[in-house]
Amino acid sequence: MSQDRDDDVDTTGARRSDPASAVPTGKAGRTDAAVASRVRTDADQPEDTGTRRANPIQYLKQVVEELRKVIWPTRNQMVTYTIVVFLFLIFMTALVFGVDLGAGELVALVFDN
Repeated sequence: MSQDRDDDVDTTGARRSDPASAVPTGKAGRTDAAVASRVRTDADQPEDTGTRRANPIQYLKQVVEELRKVIWPTRNQMVTYTIVVFLFLIFMTALVFGVDLGAGELVALVFDN
């Protein structure tokens, strides 16, 4: 088990070796003391929601900055990816057509007078 988990870590952060002394994982088994003595992690910190909204100019600058970080595929990669997508579409279309045709024939056999 991970040492981050609150059910196998005591208040000092050391691993508990005695399984009988472990904090239960369910809410019903926890006491207020067990919840209060839990070791806090970075994931427990609230998100910074107090930031101000950027004006449109700042927003566009941030968008351009983020787009510069993107690793764009090369022309060869794009051609390869496009071919793969089209082949997959053709395969899936044929598969759905076949299943539909087969199901139609099966229904016609069952309900044919």
